Amino acid sequence: MPDLAIACTGLVKHYADVVAVDGLDLVVPRGECFGLLGPNGAGKTTTVEILQGLTLPDAGTVSVLGLTWERDGAALKERLGTVLQETKFPDKLSVIELLRLFRSFYRMGLEIERALAAVNLEEKRNARVSKLSGGQRQRLAVAVALMADPDLLFLDEPTAGLDPQARRGLWDIILELRSRGRTVMLTTHYMDEAERLCDRVAVVDRGKVIALGSPRDLIAGLGAEHVVEFALEHGTMPAIAELETLPGVLAVRAETSAMRLTVTKVHEAIPSLMELLRNRDLVLSQLATHHATLEDVFLHLTGRRLRDE
Repeated sequence: MPDLAIACTGLVKHYADVVAVDGLDLVVPRGECFGLLGPNGAGKTTTVEILQGLTLPDAGTVSVLGLTWERDGAALKERLGTVLQETKFPDKLSVIELLRLFRSFYRMGLEIERALAAVNLEEKRNARVSKLSGGQRQRLAVAVALMADPDLLFLDEPTAGLDPQARRGLWDIILELRSRGRTVMLTTHYMDEAERLCDRVAVVDRGKVIALGSPRDLIAGLGAEHVVEFALEHGTMPAIAELETLPGVLAVRAETSAMRLTVTKVHEAIPSLMELLRNRDLVLSQLATHHATLEDVFLHLTGRRLRDE
């Protein structure tokens, strides 16, 4: 299927008694920025390793850029790029020396100067790797991944641990790649990142895809635009059934020390909640509201937060 960057069916991978991937199906068209979301242990990294030809599945089929690793491994290596959460490079090499080294691995690829410009490292071309900041090192890792001018770029938690400015810089690089029709597969814990960058996302839990669609469609599937969370200074929380009767409340979830309301109209739900608490002589210790996010989608689907594990 030449119009697909990735197509896999029935992927299964076991590690001893642990099922890392459990019958996973996935289709990613070319030119899409596709996100894999899920907590640690959900099977994201194992799935990506299978797609990259680093791990053999116990069952299932995999096609990458219309090719298979069994028949076309050498050709695929020329067309893929990978950015890990953390990459170790020789400290004593300069930026330009490192890029020349990696460019030499490919018969065809991106010009080094274009890669430097893409990641905004022109002024650091002669700096040793050991002298780069964390954000600059991660941008260098992207430049290395671009040396093949890849048709498909894998990004595994690429902005973890970076400051906000460095994160935004990498976002710009990803958006530029997408604008050039390249395919990007992104694994991330940052919901704002997925919502900003991804055309579609797959929510993965316990080795299975449990939701698939655009971020906007998945959030709209909750049927509500807002989430209200509150806690009390003292006293007994109102019953879930009672909170469910408040205007605009679609769902109620009890958490460890707070209540979480999924609501359609926050301007109706909060005044009604305040009146209910006032009539019970209950005092708030916390009240917060936010627009529904992919984090809320995951919590709704699984009953757990993305970072619980």
